[in-house]
Amino acid sequence: MRGLGTRTVLYQQNVAASLGLYNNDYISVDILREKGPITAGELSKLTGLATGSVTALIDRLEKLGYVRRQNDPNDRRKVIIVPLYENKEDVSNTYLPLHNAMVKLASSYKADELELITQFLSDASEVIEEQIHLLSSTTRKKTSS
Repeated sequence: MRGLGTRTVLYQQNVAASLGLYNNDYISVDILREKGPITAGELSKLTGLATGSVTALIDRLEKLGYVRRQNDPNDRRKVIIVPLYENKEDVSNTYLPLHNAMVKLASSYKADELELITQFLSDASEVIEEQIHLLSSTTRKKTSS
């Protein structure tokens, strides 16, 4: 799992670089892909970046066409960050070779095996998410001491 995690991080860094993005910017793009439209404050909490850094990040992503700002209809003080990159051809083209290779890999497994693998990966993602929260709360305590 650790080796897969390392390779995933390295792959993501290479994807970001190939798209002309900073790694933190692309991590934010992936978070938005997963979560959908969220506020800048929520993005700050999820990335661990300071709010000022998130504002600069959103500025960069908006300029490149990956996101747009939208006023929160429930709170005029808040801005919602809406992802726009799904239709960007350069993103699709970047992930297409990985997608094709993964489809080929998946086709070598039986349906019941894929179901088990899918369940394991979902459960592993939850465990990692829990560990992220534990580590980030520990880090916050150390930096505020």
